Amino acid sequence: MSEIIITKENFEKEVLGCRDMPILIDFWASWCGPCMMLSPIIAEIADEMQGRVKVCKVNVDEQPELSAMFRVESIPLLAVVKDGKITAQSAGYRPKEKVLELLR
Repeated sequence: MSEIIITKENFEKEVLGCRDMPILIDFWASWCGPCMMLSPIIAEIADEMQGRVKVCKVNVDEQPELSAMFRVESIPLLAVVKDGKITAQSAGYRPKEKVLELLR
């Protein structure tokens, strides 16, 4: 399973409507070096945790409304959503182990 691209059009269905597993959202931009370093880690987690975690990506340049909703001030920003509520957030590059800790 690859990451799901989140837009304001599918946010409600893909994020708020998902109650059966935690959601990891990666807020990123194509010009962001740390975002590009984190991207393969996010893709790996999406593959390894398929069926247990929904992994989503939000391009902050294309989705300013979602960025504002999550109060994104620096990227990359990882947010974990469970039952429609943010349970963890982390800004900046993180190694895979630290990203996985957010999901616990």
